[in-house]
Amino acid sequence: MGGVVSRDDFLWTYDEQPHTSRRGEIVQKYPQIKELFGADSSLKWVVSAMVAAQIFFCWLLQDEDWLLVVLMAYCCGGVINHALVLAIHDISHNTAFGQQRSLENRLFGMVANLPIAIPASVAFKKYHVEHHRYLGEDGLDVDLPTEFEGRFFTSAPRKFIWLTLQFQPFFYSLRPLFIYKKSINDLELFNIVVQIAFDLAICYYFGAKALFYLMFGSIIGTGLHPSAGHFISEHYVITEEKFTHSYYGPWNLCLFNVGYHMEHHDFPYVPSRYLPKLREIAEEYYPASDEHQSYSSVLYSFITDPHVGPYARNKRIASAPQVYEHKDTLKPYLNEVSSF
Repeated sequence: MGGVVSRDDFLWTYDEQPHTSRRGEIVQKYPQIKELFGADSSLKWVVSAMVAAQIFFCWLLQDEDWLLVVLMAYCCGGVINHALVLAIHDISHNTAFGQQRSLENRLFGMVANLPIAIPASVAFKKYHVEHHRYLGEDGLDVDLPTEFEGRFFTSAPRKFIWLTLQFQPFFYSLRPLFIYKKSINDLELFNIVVQIAFDLAICYYFGAKALFYLMFGSIIGTGLHPSAGHFISEHYVITEEKFTHSYYGPWNLCLFNVGYHMEHHDFPYVPSRYLPKLREIAEEYYPASDEHQSYSSVLYSFITDPHVGPYARNKRIASAPQVYEHKDTLKPYLNEVSSF
């Protein structure tokens, strides 16, 4: 158990990603799926309540014992902040206010980002578009591990360490610097300024324990936490060499239905709230036999199975060049406002 990983390269494939052809086929058979496209009117209220709850917990914990702060960060803050990470994922597809109100979605993503304590919302959007458009493509999909990760994290102890680091906001934000560098834009800078101001306000009004509760919750909630199993279950090859896998268990209730991942990649503009309905309509395309049964078991298999490691991903040759252009999102909007 837990021997050195035998795989020494990615699973290279030369077919197109399956979701494009599947999408056309499913829509042709079930055109009513188009009715699920658009915004989820409840998302902004749910996310706002979660942000308010985290601020309330900061107030409650400001004078409590450190042990309670740590336990609350793991059991409560970790779950909520991880859910907010996935809310940002949902908002990045413009599901809070609709496709025609992109700026409002980006600004609301910053609101969802606040309790996470690390600015990531705008940068996530910038790279997540490529993850869908160029799934598994070398140099374009930064969700793929680097060559260093594949070659170094090969034993059970090293894979355990990798799981604690791999999806941390700090670590995850560094990978694009080695795979696909993009110029920082004005909206990202605004995201950073807003986040720093919020963190300083939390520390000033509620103290260091409150800020620790938020930051440690983000770190532990995306690392050694059962909810983090979705990071592995979505695209890593554990049992079957498919690009994407789903999970239909109870964690979806906490994590904005992120387990419905085949469905999400087939139809990225269907809000997470409606993904179970999508599966219900086109159930033959999403058989239960293909699903993961448990996030915890996925993490265990990843650590102990010598056939699985960071290299256990389908990879394709890039179909387009990398683009480095600088794009200011706020500037045109501010110029328009100032013209009045």
